Amino acid sequence: MTKAQPSLLLLLFLMAACVNKPYQKVGDYSYVQNANRQNKGWKLIWQDEFESDELDTSKWTKIPPNQADWGNYMTSDDRCYAIEDGKIYLKGIQNNDLESDERPFLTGGIYTKGKFAFQYGKVEIHAKLESAQGAWPAMWMLSEHQKYGNYPRNGEIDIMEHINFEDKIYQTTHSYYTLDLKQTQNPPHGGTATFDRKVFNTFGLEWSPDKLVFTLNGKETFTYPRIENVDKSQWPYDQPFYLLIDMQLEGSWVGKADPKDLPVQMIVDWVRVYQ
Repeated sequence: MTKAQPSLLLLLFLMAACVNKPYQKVGDYSYVQNANRQNKGWKLIWQDEFESDELDTSKWTKIPPNQADWGNYMTSDDRCYAIEDGKIYLKGIQNNDLESDERPFLTGGIYTKGKFAFQYGKVEIHAKLESAQGAWPAMWMLSEHQKYGNYPRNGEIDIMEHINFEDKIYQTTHSYYTLDLKQTQNPPHGGTATFDRKVFNTFGLEWSPDKLVFTLNGKETFTYPRIENVDKSQWPYDQPFYLLIDMQLEGSWVGKADPKDLPVQMIVDWVRVYQ
């Protein structure tokens, strides 16, 4: 065997490994799905099973407080987080230490912003949602970059939202098209699905270049298609998005929180992304 042969075999192996990947990596952390994968099997590209005793900060950041309706009580306070038995507990609590933080409530949430984003693929989140008046647990996605300008021009994908004590979840898209142009029915921009609040459920999304398919426990519940002959802002979903999972409290939609119902928590077993 000549000296060139081992090098050639290594090169061929590396080329084959690259071809078998379902994505092209853009930058350090954005995974853009290869074209024409709709009829091929899903491959797991990213996951967190929460088996460590601490939050994996290479994947997640605790969501800081912000001025959005959902973000008034976000905090990095350890009282709103726990990882036990392979699950992360994101909590909404009444704040009894008003000297350190004057806000009446505190909530925990995590996101992958700046650490992991993907364009097209499937995401599934296995979790249990506790209920309370004013509770608003959510699993959703925002664009990693401002390709089309400021919010809401880059869109928002709400994989799951739950409010108060309802036995249904909301799965919705928001964009300049739906919010500013008021085009919420051409096509319908959201749907609901009934679920059992007492058990763990798997909330999901299958995202392709021409549609968003929302799922619950592996079954399709609502589809938002890309359509033609409308304003281009109808489909900002052609860019990498990051994940947010948060236990929100209060807001104009959900109403005021009732302290006697707190603490409340969202228990997340695992998060998996495929392409």
